[in-house]
Amino acid sequence: MKKMESVRRNAEALVEKTMKGNDASHDAAHVWRVRDLALSLAQEEGLSSDPNSMQIVELAALLHDIADYKYLRDPSEEKIVENFLDQEGVEEDKKFKILKIIRGMGFKEEVTGNGSSDWFPEFGVVQDADRLDAIGAIGIARCFTFGGSKKRLLHDPAILPRSDLSKEQYMNKEEQTTINHFHEKLLKLKDMMKTKAGKRRAERRHKFMEEFVKEFYDEWNGLN
Repeated sequence: MKKMESVRRNAEALVEKTMKGNDASHDAAHVWRVRDLALSLAQEEGLSSDPNSMQIVELAALLHDIADYKYLRDPSEEKIVENFLDQEGVEEDKKFKILKIIRGMGFKEEVTGNGSSDWFPEFGVVQDADRLDAIGAIGIARCFTFGGSKKRLLHDPAILPRSDLSKEQYMNKEEQTTINHFHEKLLKLKDMMKTKAGKRRAERRHKFMEEFVKEFYDEWNGLN
């Protein structure tokens, strides 16, 4: 592999290029936050003594949303990350772990409650970092940004949150409101964190979201 500093710069440039047209819920700033959170969680989880682990964490965090199904314009884009890792000369064992993290970390893979049971430490910290950025104040802002970009209703009392979702149902959000996303995904994430550090940080963000959702319904119904 090339020097990590060079690979990092190239990965950052790839993020800027491929995610340029995305709305602010899944833009480069989201990736930088996830990268910083992932490296911080990795330190708390004791991974910082192994440079290879930290490289896997950083590259997986940087590249995790490049082929996000919500923004794919062409099927060939699914190969962008794999091609990049090959071009940068990333060793096969690192490449395997990075791709395993990226392909398995999405909520859609665990929506039925059957998450990956063979996850490894680097997987846990990157997934937890991405999920932390989906909750709390930032998570609320991102949720309404994405809903707005899809011209979704804020709320419709006649449209209830869906329960017992399949992967396919979760990925098809055409008839859903933005507030229902809290019930279908965001409020579930705290209990799906894999690392001790992630669980600890999720508590405060989750509580903030719960308070927001309660206030939202109270204001919607004219109670406040």
